[in-house]
Amino acid sequence: MKRLSILLGFISLFGMLNLKAQDPWIIQADKIDAQNYYGISVSNGVIGVVSSPTPLRVKEVILAGVYDQYGRGRTSNFLPSFNLLDLKLTIDWEDISINNISNYKQQLDMQTSIFSGSFDFKDIASVEYSYCALRHLPHNTMLSVKVTSRKKDIHIVAENVLQTPAALRDDQHFYNEINPSHAYIPLLTSKAKSPSGKIDIVASNTFLFEEEHGNQPKVMYEMRDSDSHLMKFVKRIEANGVYSFSLVGTLISSEQVNDPYNQAERLAIYANLQGKKSLMKNHKQAWAKLWESDVTIEGDPQAQQDVHNMLYHLYSFTREGSKYPLSPMGLSGTGYNGHVFWDTEIFMFPPLLYLQPKIAQGLIEYRFDRLGAAKRNASSYGYQGAMFPWESAMSGEEECPVWALSGTYEHHITGDIAFAAWQYYLVTQDKTWLEEKGWPILQGTADFWVSRVVENQGKYEIRNVVCADEWAENVDNNAYTNAIAKLNLEYAAECAKLLNYPINDKWLTIAKNLVFSKMENGVTREHDSYDGQNIKQADVNLLTYPLKVITDKNQIKKDLEYYISKVPPTNTPAMTKSIFSTIYSRLGDSENAYKLFKESYEPNLLPPFRVMAEMQGSTNPYFITGAGGVLQSIIMGFGGIDIDSKGDINQLKTVLPSQWTKLEIKGVGKDKKTYIVR
Repeated sequence: MKRLSILLGFISLFGMLNLKAQDPWIIQADKIDAQNYYGISVSNGVIGVVSSPTPLRVKEVILAGVYDQYGRGRTSNFLPSFNLLDLKLTIDWEDISINNISNYKQQLDMQTSIFSGSFDFKDIASVEYSYCALRHLPHNTMLSVKVTSRKKDIHIVAENVLQTPAALRDDQHFYNEINPSHAYIPLLTSKAKSPSGKIDIVASNTFLFEEEHGNQPKVMYEMRDSDSHLMKFVKRIEANGVYSFSLVGTLISSEQVNDPYNQAERLAIYANLQGKKSLMKNHKQAWAKLWESDVTIEGDPQAQQDVHNMLYHLYSFTREGSKYPLSPMGLSGTGYNGHVFWDTEIFMFPPLLYLQPKIAQGLIEYRFDRLGAAKRNASSYGYQGAMFPWESAMSGEEECPVWALSGTYEHHITGDIAFAAWQYYLVTQDKTWLEEKGWPILQGTADFWVSRVVENQGKYEIRNVVCADEWAENVDNNAYTNAIAKLNLEYAAECAKLLNYPINDKWLTIAKNLVFSKMENGVTREHDSYDGQNIKQADVNLLTYPLKVITDKNQIKKDLEYYISKVPPTNTPAMTKSIFSTIYSRLGDSENAYKLFKESYEPNLLPPFRVMAEMQGSTNPYFITGAGGVLQSIIMGFGGIDIDSKGDINQLKTVLPSQWTKLEIKGVGKDKKTYIVR
């Protein structure tokens, strides 16, 4: 009994340590390895800031909505932006680096979207720093630093450098000091043009001091190179003293305002005069409002932290009132050039639709605003209606490089957008929105399919497409493409009926007679020429979820078991197994659902912050598409959240993994309801 008691004691202690290490909100990195480090983002839906292993620095800063001809494929791509938070700190005239500090730690608090670090410099000082992209001020960031001296007086030098990224041109640099009677506001500003010269990008920084007016350090200005300049100050800190200061950055472009130069400096001045305390209060309040819609798991601390990590990134890459596109990498870098794919509507949009419908509205209205471009695109290929591009940026025209056949043939994207528009209406029941914006999308996309199909002996076929399974190119009657077209046509008819508009008779005729086929074993065939090949990602199984075109339980199981065996263990994107997990949950098979839930993301995590890459072995985080898929396996899978054809949100009967004791999904739908599974 004594040995058992000791063993139980060790287990209890291990559990306590394990729980602490897996805080639901805080991800810690206690050992920083610069050679094996993948940054984590703090973002506010407009600015994304990616962490660096170098103390007091950030890897890069991304500004949403800024694209130009740059990089691969002769297409409009995300542009690198000014690194606002480039701070160089010197203590007693020695530069701080990762090589001359100790006890170096970093962490991200997902609840407040604040990244922080701390370290000791020799035995004479300790430094704490934190930064965020201010949630309530979409174009502002803030870095705060606290230096504590120890045995003796020390001097610090803080330099903020603005360097023009190599991609930009015609840069100009300005320094100014605003000196009203009650304030001292230094302004370091840089302005440059995009590669084509079409866009102006401006950064403006200011130090925010905590001393009373008249007692702040004097800021000095230097122009050390043609593409960079800096402002700095020197401060003496007495032995055992503490000194704190902040750096506020502003980043804006002519894509957002007509006069970004003046507006950048106005916003820097505004933030400076708000003061650190007010800025942090409003930032935290904005994040607290977002987290009123949350997912909590009892019994699995690591899964809880991971789900918060995914939901945090989805929230941080978007914002209410914004119509910026959401790319597979969000604001974590320039991966996929910031382009928009079906990833948005099918994988990222659904969790936001249930938890943050006002944010989801901006994503679908991004498409509505580019409906004219989609109509021109359809016309150029000889089709009617609206044909949305496979890769989209700001213009709404096709941005897929010409060597990728998806840009010419992956047409299911048009139905995906219609699907999202109808789902948005069902959840919100906003009939005014449906009439003004939803109906034009549904009508235009349905008319596209009428011109796209080919009649064959009373049946309708969609020939020559790239499948959702992108390893299958230029094939006929792809199951997913035909299914999304069928729903698109049915939703357009339902919308017309609801709004008392005329219904195009061809919509329902085609929807009823689109071709779907099975193989000899009874499994739904992926496309006409499919004969057992491996698949890149879920295709046929999407007809079960989220499309609900296949509802027979036996057929669902047969398709699921078959196509799971056709997905290779590597080189496939993260969202595939989360779809399989969701379906298994809805079938009541918690064991397989949990296994696939774990497999859908854990092999893709990178150190030290468990950031998700697109595939196992890839190094391109943060893959928000995969996060959206995993969140669906939680919310719509284990949680059973579902919407019916009338727009009512229901909870299907599901079973939790054996490790979990409770799943709670808070703030769902326009009524912000809570759903619990025990």
